[in-house]
Amino acid sequence: MSPALLICLAIMSTGGGEAAKQEVKPMIKTADLHVRDPFVLPVRSEGKYYIYGTGLPGGDKGFSTYRSSDLKNWEGPLQAFRPPAGFWGKFHFWAPEVHAYKGRYYMFASFKAKDVHRGTQILVADRPDGPFVPLTDGPVTPVDWECLDGTLYVDPKDDPWIVFCHEWVQVQDGEICAMRLSSDLKTPAGKPVLLFKATDAKWVKSFTHERPGYVTDGPFLHRAKSGTLLMLWSSFGKDGYSTAIARSSSGEITGPWVNEPEPLAIKNAGHSMLFETFDGKLMICLHQPNTPGAERPIFAPIKEICSQIERE
Repeated sequence: MSPALLICLAIMSTGGGEAAKQEVKPMIKTADLHVRDPFVLPVRSEGKYYIYGTGLPGGDKGFSTYRSSDLKNWEGPLQAFRPPAGFWGKFHFWAPEVHAYKGRYYMFASFKAKDVHRGTQILVADRPDGPFVPLTDGPVTPVDWECLDGTLYVDPKDDPWIVFCHEWVQVQDGEICAMRLSSDLKTPAGKPVLLFKATDAKWVKSFTHERPGYVTDGPFLHRAKSGTLLMLWSSFGKDGYSTAIARSSSGEITGPWVNEPEPLAIKNAGHSMLFETFDGKLMICLHQPNTPGAERPIFAPIKEICSQIERE
């Protein structure tokens, strides 16, 4: 890995409207949470961390969340989203993540239906545990593209963007794109901008043997204290599913983006994000292993050194 950007990690065992009243089961441990594509939202006013992801109770019927005060013991499941009658998404309810934005909570999640392209829909609620409702009638990503894993990025001018994957199943060499949104997140405010392709990272290998296919998954943006704009994303290499690091040479979302020559040295794990604990520690969250049905969330502390990120 080049000296320009380094991440050293060690897996550390961690052992819209009023919220509906929900029956909550006894606390469960992190190791007992089955979740793929985990996303953690700290809510300081409550002193709680909320976790979202693919595979939590709900499946193709919606999304649930769990909450914790210590990242070790989790209360839930809480029903965060159940699709209303006529909702366009019918299956593949994937990778929900929730962002606090202008006093409300916005869920970005991917959905698909028969003969309908996969896309990222934005949902909204007044509380982090919902109930979330669709912000608009359809996905915000291009309707003729196969898209997934949209995430929110707000630039230094306070303009919101969706950063998402244009899927390899349609373009073969998966892409990560950015598109500026209206301030209310309801509509595009510009055309999609290609940031980079999967094979721009030299370590990426084809996902399939039948025909070439290069995956881009789970982009997440992080502004380092030095001002460097970083992106975590995932793909497949010689060691299987892995997390990649890219950085914007300009510091702007539009790049140009430079990918590190090697992924993180954590194997069979990915779809990563960063969050800050209530005591100020920077944490990475990802799922491991990448085996369907066996995924668990992993939390590991890291720290920034200039434009680098290293293990504490």
